[in-house]
Amino acid sequence: MIRVDGRTLRCADVVIAASTEGPLGIDVSIAALRAAEQAWKLAEELSTRRVVYGRTTGVGANKDDTVESSTEHGLRLLRSHAGGSGDELPPGQVRAMLLIRLNQLLAGRSGISPELIGALAAAVRTGARPQVHRLGAIGTGDLAPLAETALALTGERPWVTGDVPPVPVRAGDALAFMSSNAATLAEATLAAMRLDTLTRASHAVAALTYVALDGNPEAYATPVHEARPHAGQVACAAEMRRLLGMHQTPKPGRRIQDPFGLRAFPQVQGPALDAIHYLRDVLAVEINASTENPMISTVHGDAYHHAHFHTAYVSTALDQARATVHQVAELSVARLGDLVEPEFTGLRPFLAAGPPGSSGVMILEYVAHDALTELRQAALPATLGTAVVSRGIEDHASFSTQAARAATAACSAYQQVLACELVAAVRALRMREADLVELPVRDAFDTAAAVLDESVEDRPLTGDIAAAVGVLEQLARI
Repeated sequence: MIRVDGRTLRCADVVIAASTEGPLGIDVSIAALRAAEQAWKLAEELSTRRVVYGRTTGVGANKDDTVESSTEHGLRLLRSHAGGSGDELPPGQVRAMLLIRLNQLLAGRSGISPELIGALAAAVRTGARPQVHRLGAIGTGDLAPLAETALALTGERPWVTGDVPPVPVRAGDALAFMSSNAATLAEATLAAMRLDTLTRASHAVAALTYVALDGNPEAYATPVHEARPHAGQVACAAEMRRLLGMHQTPKPGRRIQDPFGLRAFPQVQGPALDAIHYLRDVLAVEINASTENPMISTVHGDAYHHAHFHTAYVSTALDQARATVHQVAELSVARLGDLVEPEFTGLRPFLAAGPPGSSGVMILEYVAHDALTELRQAALPATLGTAVVSRGIEDHASFSTQAARAATAACSAYQQVLACELVAAVRALRMREADLVELPVRDAFDTAAAVLDESVEDRPLTGDIAAAVGVLEQLARI
């Protein structure tokens, strides 16, 4: 049961909503509903005695056009803005979007009618999913996706799955419903939580490679990281010590210093852990925020015009997370290169086991570098773009929407990189018959080995890579 009260929604709840096909158990706060109704009544009253953007005026560059606050005006706004294009949003992202938007409305500052909130709650509960398109936002409000959603609630646009009884659009509902980045936040949250899982799994993957390469434990020793105690770096080193059973610094490995893939892992993984932690903190604020412009404040009895629709916090946090994860992925590819090198493993080149000239896992490096290149492209900053729209009135954009899409692409690429390293590490450990009995990372080996083919002759590794991707979530929990 997910509590929906405009204040306490968690990123993990968004993931649950995205992964739940069909009805979703939600507990909608009665107090929040009452507060939202009071804001609606106040907004209606304010519209009779002062200018309220989007209610008594047009929107964008039409802000100085006086209009009658009416259902007809609201429907025109929704119809004109429901011009989304491109592919439809993935089902999970739409379900997550609906939950986030419902929660934001229950913060009680939108001025939206109770009927529209009730219809949205019914859609979330029953698993009804409107047709929503991918294109139509630049990080200053998901105007097209949310206009399409609102028109589905009124009965004007189709539902892909299920439906809810249509409700009327009250005066002022249109802009208030669209004044949100709920679709962007849905994708950003799902990507952030996936990146969190992948970075946690990468500790186990790196630890398996460490054992396969007879790594030097000094790089993870407590005294080393006490000397430069960045939070993420310290956490990574501690996790490596835990997985490798380093209760105290063991005797050095067979090399005085390992390659950077092992030796610099905490220093490179640390910024990624910190960036993802910060991203989750930003998203936790955003999914519980009142972003509607104008904001209707029952406490102060007035409407406030503002720019909460601008999501620079989200876009910059996403850019930082993708950039740091790319660096971690580079180390994974470097460790894969070490795993196919006899100097480091004592095994044949490419972990081959057949006749001379056998290729073993040679292809994994090509796959990993291909995925790393995709990740590098996804890591390029979205916030360096610019946009001036609506006759120059809206002269800046955060591009958080595009940053979130890039984060989704980064997740897909990074899991392929990790999977390639995992396949090679498990094969190397099998061929070396390494002793993992007393190490906590043995659980990671057993989990991966259970789904990876034991055969070492030259053969297609497509299935192995897919199986390795499939166990990363389990490795993250070890």
